[in-house]
Amino acid sequence: MASNEDEAPKIIVDSDWKSQAQAEKAKLAEAEAASAAGPGGDPNQLPPADFRTLVGMLATQAVMYMGGMVHPETGHPVVDLEYSKHSIDLLGTLEEKTRGNLSSEEAEELTGALQELRMRWVEISRLVAAQIQKQQSGAGGGTTGPVVS
Repeated sequence: MASNEDEAPKIIVDSDWKSQAQAEKAKLAEAEAASAAGPGGDPNQLPPADFRTLVGMLATQAVMYMGGMVHPETGHPVVDLEYSKHSIDLLGTLEEKTRGNLSSEEAEELTGALQELRMRWVEISRLVAAQIQKQQSGAGGGTTGPVVS
């Protein structure tokens, strides 16, 4: 009879957030391309300098540093929680400083983005802490995963 002590514990990582982030990124890119290529639109034209673009830019930076995009040279996701948190904090400052001056649509978009990003940040930070602990205990292998700083 085999002992359960010989079996290594299995760690299951929920990577669904990555596919969600990529789907959101693709959706935003399609929407921007459609609006730019609309009647008389130039696809090489910059997006409008409006509130939605600002929120999207900061949210994209936060997602990027939570491993939502791969590094072009390594092909691995880059996780830098400090930079990600900074982008989220900037969105929080934007929410605080614009309170009462936004349309209901803008306020809902900003609040929704902040809630989603904060939840993801907590989830990713827990996964990173678990991975670091695993590597420090000697159970980690090579560096085939995301670049974490």
